[in-house]
Amino acid sequence: MVPVPKALRPVGVALVDKPAGPSSFALVAALRRRTGARTGHTGTLDPFATGLLVLLSGAATRLAPCFSGLEKRYVTDVDLTATTTTGDPEGEVVERHDPLPDLEAALEPLRGEVELPIPAASAVKIGGERAYRLQRRGVTVEMPLRRSLVYSLDVLATSPASVRLAAHVSSGTYIRSLAQALGGHCTSLRRTAVGPFEVDDAAPVEQATLLPVADALARLPDDALDRVAAGVRESVLALGAAT
Repeated sequence: MVPVPKALRPVGVALVDKPAGPSSFALVAALRRRTGARTGHTGTLDPFATGLLVLLSGAATRLAPCFSGLEKRYVTDVDLTATTTTGDPEGEVVERHDPLPDLEAALEPLRGEVELPIPAASAVKIGGERAYRLQRRGVTVEMPLRRSLVYSLDVLATSPASVRLAAHVSSGTYIRSLAQALGGHCTSLRRTAVGPFEVDDAAPVEQATLLPVADALARLPDDALDRVAAGVRESVLALGAAT
């Protein structure tokens, strides 16, 4: 029998509740230190954001494409009176103004299929370099548009200067772009779900357990499973069963 590299075990899926502050990569590293296995993410969160990170351990990292295209749910607070360089509280204020007079009218075109600029403070590459690095150097670039699906965008609460929104969006949607389209910036952002996985089932990275791969895959829609060859899935399932 060919020995299995230690880095491929334990095999599983960790549902981690990220706090504000650390980067997503710091939590990947923290789980790797706990398990000793290769560890990867299925989609990051900005440092200021909180909520669900779906991390893959060991051989489960081979299944990342199954998870990376899943729809997301968020709750965000948006300051409607100021825009910032990053679209979040970590950036410098660019402009201050009165809130939009008709919030619902401004929200309506942001539902359904939308096309919005990618935030300058993002990891998208512009001319071979990360956009956020260009921004930090003071380089101004025209950010490309990204087409997304906003399945729902609901008002949870309002104040004279802010709004709390619940958003259900396709993978790759920047909530900061939605906030900027409203003339504001996100002051908080919490991811509450990734596809069928919910933050209520998550735990801090120090306490997160590994969900068996078979259980995680059983929750996914068929089109997500099709992103990885059946033979690869079977190989990972076999390693997980033997962990």
